[in-house]
This record gives sequence, structure tokens and C-alpha cells, in this order.
Amino acid sequence: MGHPPLEFSDCSLDSPDFRERLKSYEQELERTNKFIKEVIKDGTSLINAIKNYSSAVVKFSQSLNVFQFEFIGDTLTDDEINIAESFKEFAGLLQDVEDERMMMIQNSSNLLIKPLEIFKKDHIGVAKERKKKFEKESEKFYSALDRHLGLSSKKKESQLQEADVQVDKEKQNFYEASLEYVYKIQEVHERKKFEVVEPVLAFLHGLLTFHHLTFELTQDFLPYKQQLQLSLQHTRNHFLGTREEMEDLMQRMKEAPQTCKLPGQPTIEGYLYSQEKRALGFSWVKYYCKYVKGTKILTMIPCDPKPGMKQEFKLKSCIRRKSESIDKRFCFDIEMFERQGSVTLQALSEANRSLWIEAMDGKEPIYITPNAKPEQMQLNELGLKFVKRCINAVETKGITTEGVYRTVGSSFQVQKLLTQYFDPNHPGDVDLQNVEWDIKTITSALKHYLRNLEEPVMTYKLHRELVSASKSDNLDYRLGAIHSLVHKLPEKNREMLEPIIKHLVNVCSHNKENLMTAFNMGVIFGPTLMRAQEDTVAAMINIKFQNIVVEILIEHYEKIFQFPPEENAAPPVPPPRAAPRKRQPITISKRPARPRPNLNSPLSEDVEGDYSNINVHRAHQEKTSSGLQRPPMRPPDPPCRDKVPPPMKVEQSTSMEDTSSSVVASRAKFFENAARKTGGLNSSPPRSPHLARTITAKDETPSNVHSSIRS
Repeated sequence: MGHPPLEFSDCSLDSPDFRERLKSYEQELERTNKFIKEVIKDGTSLINAIKNYSSAVVKFSQSLNVFQFEFIGDTLTDDEINIAESFKEFAGLLQDVEDERMMMIQNSSNLLIKPLEIFKKDHIGVAKERKKKFEKESEKFYSALDRHLGLSSKKKESQLQEADVQVDKEKQNFYEASLEYVYKIQEVHERKKFEVVEPVLAFLHGLLTFHHLTFELTQDFLPYKQQLQLSLQHTRNHFLGTREEMEDLMQRMKEAPQTCKLPGQPTIEGYLYSQEKRALGFSWVKYYCKYVKGTKILTMIPCDPKPGMKQEFKLKSCIRRKSESIDKRFCFDIEMFERQGSVTLQALSEANRSLWIEAMDGKEPIYITPNAKPEQMQLNELGLKFVKRCINAVETKGITTEGVYRTVGSSFQVQKLLTQYFDPNHPGDVDLQNVEWDIKTITSALKHYLRNLEEPVMTYKLHRELVSASKSDNLDYRLGAIHSLVHKLPEKNREMLEPIIKHLVNVCSHNKENLMTAFNMGVIFGPTLMRAQEDTVAAMINIKFQNIVVEILIEHYEKIFQFPPEENAAPPVPPPRAAPRKRQPITISKRPARPRPNLNSPLSEDVEGDYSNINVHRAHQEKTSSGLQRPPMRPPDPPCRDKVPPPMKVEQSTSMEDTSSSVVASRAKFFENAARKTGGLNSSPPRSPHLARTITAKDETPSNVHSSIRS
């Protein structure tokens, strides 16, 4: 079980539970920081101390094997499982490399040390700075609040107003610092999935390709490397896709903290001061209070240095306290069934008191009139016709366009198209075949319409069940549950969903030209066809599972939409777990031990003859060594280029750093070409490693890598 998400709504409440969860994040961040320092230290030793090479590799592999990722959320995707187990795989591979007595290669610091130092400086360092700012603003706000609440209501009105302005300013500064710190610390925990693993992966790949006696090990490593790079790229794409949503949520929380309340939480909660009688008079005791309107239960948790047990009361009534009747401001009285008489409570401000009184059905309710929904947000016959006309236009003149649905059209043109089509006076009066509307505008308008529906196509009601099904370890259960849930959609929703998925299947069938696979379409249409009813960090993290649902719909379109589920059958029940997980992470293939040529002799034709004899001997071993611990079977080759999804782009504008190609691909490919220039084991050493050319990530395909090694 990973760390629970930190919700932005908790920043305003600043509850003790929030502080505890934040502390666990800080401990994990410190552990990660310590781990990165160890990796940098051990990697430097490995690069500079060739004479002590063996001991350095062992220490480095031990560091990797000990570290365990802690992810946010309650379930991991297959890609995250691959990433979580990657360090153990790396450690085992390093042990094999040590057994082969490989030599250290050049330029390793650029692959390992610098990216980790950049991550440590630009992300962990920034997170620590924001922590200092958060702690500073927290101390300033609560100090100011204590002074503010201690003011007498008999002071001059100007002094009270000045004090109100000052405490509001301190509160806003604290709230913004808290939001920024929570956002940054969660961003670092998400980034480390790929930015900590990726440099280590690049370093390992460079290490292998520069050693002439590791031809077989390199062959075994390449399929794993390719699959792990896909997992890293998928994870990066999920991160980039959800980061903008989280930034938007954070901004909305800054503007209106009360608009994003989580379902299932108390009606209102926060700090209140209770007037209690003591031996020498009255005193004000600080409590953290929660009130549930449905049950009228008020929970009060003491916040003294030695907090006691929480108390629960059933509310009878709530009355605002007149200012002239008490020496404190922002007070109101409540009556409870469990106590005789009334209890006086002090809120943190006038606005805060109004919220408590409204929640408790007091005398100051606040009514909010919902905004009217425009025509563009309705799922109706006009919207269905719009979707079908967009699909027809795309399939007629742009289905083979590279990056279709990934590239974004002009915002002005998109809004113009939607406004004209949904004009109440002339609805549907738009010719999408006109040259005025290019493919990017049409696809962006289609996505905009679906994403801004009043309720998503796959409905809020079934969202939780669909996400839960996609989290299952059993692939058959995933498919069966989603199949059954799709047929539970309302008729108009299913009529809208079926042509969309059919169209996406058609788009993916042209992936050789448009480079759009089912995975890519899932990333684009997951948040478009599905979304949670509440805007929370937990919902943003679950976007990756929404993508899986859409990917399954595309890959199994015929079964899901052409055939109904079994008669009156509920979604299939997942089988009990006998093991922690049915689907195992990818691993590096192992081969039987083989005789090694003499490393002290120079590379020559004799070595080439010895190497061919080794292959014959190994083939004989594979037939006779069924009891060996290292099975001779290799995993299947990675998919060819047309099945490798290109790096996804966020639909909104992002920085060049976020949308650039994989660091591993561009750096590690340098060493592949250096090895290719030397002709592998059978050639003489290269004259100069600087003669090798650098190949971009686009040129690095599994088929190219394997063919170059076999040449």
C-alpha cells in the first residue's frame, strides 16, 4: 500500500492528519534524497576506481537492490510494477557483469551522475526550499492568528479592521505556500519514477555495450531495456497528461477553496475555540471539529500539547452570538443532547462563522444558484450528429495524418466551429468538408465537446466500477467486467460511445502512417470519455486507469459492442489471489554459464574462432542442462517500430523539457554506435570513440538495435 494522496483541499484545513501524511511524504523524500546521494557516490567510485572496479560494482548493485519505491495510490499499473522492480533487475545484471570481469567505459558520468544531480538540485532542492517557506509562513500565520483572536471586541473599529486585514494576508500567504509545497512534493514523488530510474538504465546500457566479452549479455538486456523504456515513457506521458490537470486544480483551489469538497467527507471541519469553565474562571480551548449535516454529529478533537480522546455530540441547535454579549469576536452558541445548557464556540473569522452556522442550519444560510448549462455541454441528438460528422470528416480526409488527435488546433478556430455548429438559430449549419476546417481543428473540436459534457459519456455512476475493473491483475476479469459495465450505460451514452470507439479502432489500424496506437489513443481519450465527479489529486492519479479502460475498449471492440454479456450476469468476480500478483514484471533473460576466452590476449582471429566454438558448446549445453538455474530461453523480441508508440504530447502547450525525447535513447545510442563502429567482439579496438555519431530517439527502434548487434 502506497502513501495516500495529499489533497489540495487539506491545505486550507491544515488538520493534524494532514500534517502526519505530509510528514510521511517528507520522510520518503529524505530517503530518496539519501538514496540519490548514495548512487552518485557509488557511481563516481565505479567510474574513477578501475582497480577497485569489482568492489564498486558490488556496492552499487547492493544500493540498487535495497531501495524500494513508494508510489502514490492504492494500485500500480503494469508499467509502474516494471519500474518498481527495475532496480532489483539492475542489481542482478550488475552481478552478472562482475562475473564476466568487464572493463569500465568512458563518459559514464554524463549518463549517471549529472541527471541525478540535476534531479536532486532542480526538484528535491526546490521541494526543500518550499518546505522552509511553508514552515515559515505556517509559524507566521498561527502566531498572527493567536494574537488576532486575543483582541478584545471593545477596541476601536479601525484597529479591528486593520487586524482582520493583516490576519487575512498572513492566512493567504500560508495557504499559497502550503499549496505550492504539497504540489511540489507530490511532483517529486511522481517524477522519481522515471527521472531516477532512467539515468541508471542509461548507465547500465552504456556499461554493457562497451565490453567486448558481453555480446550475449547485451542481447539479453536489450529486450528488457526496450520494454522498460516503454514503461518509463508511458509513465512520463501519464505524468505530463495529469500535471496540467493538477495545476488547474491547484489554481482553482487558490481562487475558491470551498468549491472542491470531497464526497464522503464531513459537511464542514476546521479549528474552533470552546469556552470552558475552569477553577479560576473561563478559558478558551482549541479543538479540531468536524460536523456531518446528515447525522448532526459534531466531533471535537482537543489540540492541547497532550490531546485527549475525541468527543462526539449530536447537535440540537445553533445560534449566532451577539457581539455585545461577549468579549470575543466570531462566536456562536450550540446546544447538544448530551450536555445541559449551551456551549460557546469561537470561529476563526466572520466568514468562517457564517460557514459553520450555515452548515448547522443556523440563521445565516448561503444559497448558491447553479449556472445554466449551454447547449454545447448537453449529450443530445444534435451532439451525436456533431460527433458522427467529425468522425466522417477525419476518416475522409485525415485518418493517415501523423499524430492525428495528438496535435492541437487553433483555439480560435475550434471555438468558432463549435459556436457555429451549436448556434440555436441555425444548429448544425456547418460543412466540415470545407477547406476552412483542417483536421487539427475538427479533432480538437470533437475532443472539446466530449470533454466538456455536463456528464461524461461513460457516466459518473459507473466511473468507480470501471476504474476498479482496470486495476485488476487478472486480464480476463478486466475484459469481462468492462464488457458488462459498458452494457449498463444509458442507451444514449452507448449510442455515442460505440461510433467513437469504432472510429478509434479505424484510426489505430493506420498506425503505420499516423503513428497512433491503442495506447496513445487511450492517453488522449481516457480523460475525454471518463472523468471523476470530484476534482481531487486522487482522481488525477487515477487518470492512468481511465486510459487503460479506453485502450481495452479499442483492442476488444468487436466482443464488447457486437456481443452482449451473458444473460442477466453481473460483472465476473475476480479470482482469489493466491499470490501477490498474477502478472509478473518484465525481467532480464538469463543464459547458461559459458567458457570465457583469455582476456589477457589481444583480440584476433583466434578469438573469433574460439567464439564460434563457444556458440557450439552453448547449444549443446542448452540441450543437456535442463536442471540449470539459468534457463536458456530468451523473451520474444520487442515489437517493431510501427507498434512502438511515439512519445505523447500534452494537448496544451508545455515546455520543451517536458516534451523532449527520452534521455536514455539519445545518450545510450551513442555507445551502441561506438560498439557498431568497432564491429563487436571480432574487430580490433576503435581508433577513437569520438568518431561514433549520435543517433536520436526516433532512429532507435528494436529492429535496428538487434540488426546492428548481429552484424
